[in-house]
Amino acid sequence: MTKKFKHIKDSQITITELMLPSNSNFSGKIHGGYILNLMDQIAFACASKHSGNYCVTASVNKVDFLNPIEVGELLTLKASVNFTGRTSMVVGVRVESENIRTGETKHCNSSYFTMVAKDDDEKSTPVPGIILTNSHEVRRFARSITRQNEGRNRVSRFSGKIFKTNDYLDLLKDSNSKIDLR
Repeated sequence: MTKKFKHIKDSQITITELMLPSNSNFSGKIHGGYILNLMDQIAFACASKHSGNYCVTASVNKVDFLNPIEVGELLTLKASVNFTGRTSMVVGVRVESENIRTGETKHCNSSYFTMVAKDDDEKSTPVPGIILTNSHEVRRFARSITRQNEGRNRVSRFSGKIFKTNDYLDLLKDSNSKIDLR
């Protein structure tokens, strides 16, 4: 069986939604949890469109809220497959808000969702690869590989089986902590 490949542009998704008071906190800013929910939905839609299967979120890499989102602003979310593994995909999600009156736009968030394709029996299933057509797509693919490798190294370095407390005490000396090891 020959492996299938798809162009990234064929599964890219953009949604725009008006931010309503029902999704805000007491200061009129949109709840971060609501934004995360929208991000997860668009990552799901993008990954499912690419794979032709329902997908589940395996992980979310680094969520930084860069700018607040106000009630009444238009929120645009863009999703694109940045990387494909055997059964997983990394979907990049970018969030921007727009003030309807002034036209000013703000970058509010970018994040990476690792999505896994599932078959009808809820087993992980292979996904098509992606066709990289420009340097930006190659950069995003390579960045995903690097991020995965760094994540594996970070997890293993702090494993309870090999972690050595004394190796990290100097790191903590100027922190807001008190060390009281007994």
